[in-house]
Amino acid sequence: MVDSALNAARIAFASYRNINLGTARHFEKLGISASDFFEMSARRLAAVTGLRESFFDDSRRAEALARGRVEAAYAADNGIVVNYYTDGSYPRRMLECDDAPALLFSLGTMREYSHVVAIVGTRHCTSYGAEFIRRLVKDLSESVDDLAVISGLAYGADIAAHRAALANGVATGAVLAHGLNTVYPADHRDDARSIVRSGGFLVTEYPSYGAIHKGNFLARNRIVAAMADVTIIAESDIRGGAMSTARIAGAYNREVMALPGRTTDTYSRGCNALIAGGEAAMIRDASDLIALTGWNVRKPEGTQKELPFITSEQASIVNFLKTNRDATVNDICSALSIPFSRLSSLLFEMEMEEMLSSLPGGRYCLLNADV
Repeated sequence: MVDSALNAARIAFASYRNINLGTARHFEKLGISASDFFEMSARRLAAVTGLRESFFDDSRRAEALARGRVEAAYAADNGIVVNYYTDGSYPRRMLECDDAPALLFSLGTMREYSHVVAIVGTRHCTSYGAEFIRRLVKDLSESVDDLAVISGLAYGADIAAHRAALANGVATGAVLAHGLNTVYPADHRDDARSIVRSGGFLVTEYPSYGAIHKGNFLARNRIVAAMADVTIIAESDIRGGAMSTARIAGAYNREVMALPGRTTDTYSRGCNALIAGGEAAMIRDASDLIALTGWNVRKPEGTQKELPFITSEQASIVNFLKTNRDATVNDICSALSIPFSRLSSLLFEMEMEEMLSSLPGGRYCLLNADV
């Protein structure tokens, strides 16, 4: 059990400017621990490291340590685990990446899994991407033991990946771009709670006192990539956070896969470019991932899932969505002349039965074309 003083020093050290896993290891090799960093004089530290004495400014170090003490107390009071890189709780895959944070804060059960998949993509996920994610996670859950799905809790592909994992009993971890005192976006607070309660985890490099900066969202992509064996880009335009994650994963010598799409589809352009440039392997379904990774799979149990019984009203909605992808509630209401209050109830029931899925913007798509 690490005492509060050591936790405070580790938090302060890991958040000090330009300190990451690689630099923390370098200090360690020089015989300077996190506690030593704050106890030694600036002159002595400069002499040992060869850095300028101004880097170890006394007031800057004192301020960092004070913040570290506050954060250590906050973590202790709120069940937050402080994972320093020398601790057994620190993700072992991240130890291969020198630019990873030297310390992580986590809530829930963050443990080592035999198979870890990161699934990321555009925040404007279409029905094509959402259905791919749902089927991929479902099929992997039926084939691969000790599986975890990692993503960033953002709108679109990220939340689709977390929800697919939760629906199929797969552990899922959300990498946040802010402290564990909040959840962004707020719409996903219930999902965050479900992740922790189901045996998954929330993890971040950011303390609770830090403000949310735009750059945090790009920085957290390296953690997503570092925690996984393979990173899958479900949908992405040429530019975006998912493309950054793909290239970081490639730089870490991790497998990268991308879902191909039509050349005319905006959110397939990035995936198609990754595949065309040899930066990602093509993925169509779980079998492609298993073939690439060589993971051992369970033998199928041979049971057949029964199709849900549907009413005439539900059948009319299904038939409409088959020919009108990503239709809105208003589209369905207008086309089928179903009162809005009745339609809302039907859509909710069908979503609970996993017949369809809601998308951003009040749109809906079918989850099972065979219904």
